Amino acid sequence: MHDIEPYSNWRHVYTSEHDANSPFYERTYNEFEYTQTVYNYYIHPQWDYIESPNLYLKLLMVDYEEHYAIIELIGEWNDAIDNDIMTLRREVTDKLYQAGITQYILITENILNFHSSDDSYYEDWIEQLFDDSGWVTLLNLPIQSQHDFKQAKLHHYIEMLEVHNWRTYKPFHLYKLIKSTIENRLTL
Repeated sequence: MHDIEPYSNWRHVYTSEHDANSPFYERTYNEFEYTQTVYNYYIHPQWDYIESPNLYLKLLMVDYEEHYAIIELIGEWNDAIDNDIMTLRREVTDKLYQAGITQYILITENILNFHSSDDSYYEDWIEQLFDDSGWVTLLNLPIQSQHDFKQAKLHHYIEMLEVHNWRTYKPFHLYKLIKSTIENRLTL
């Protein structure tokens, strides 16, 4: 797992450590010391810790004019034991929401497991975003986690999409593709 790096080809456009509205503002990274783990496996030091023992993320892009954020996740999303949705909301998305971000693309292809609890944080999140025409989507969630996510009926709140070549897009073009897909689904 230590060789799975957060996507870095957009760093010339946006870096969370230089964004004063980012929860990771002025964070420094040590490229040579691996200290963070998921399941006792070291992960790349560029991943950001969010007070969850097995879920890390990287804020890849935030556009305050278009009101969207692209966040890449790695590890285990465990609402049953660690209440990771609460942690994600409190540590990251609530802070971005205060800065005007209402649309979230969560790249989840590196989510190894998903364990659900109740849906109250998901329902609350969507209610919060609804007044601002906001939404949340999971991009490329692995099949086994999709099953668990759907079984908990969380897909009623958060859209799940597949865009396997997302790295070939510029951030704005990926956002426009996702936004168009979500708006088309809502009008059906």
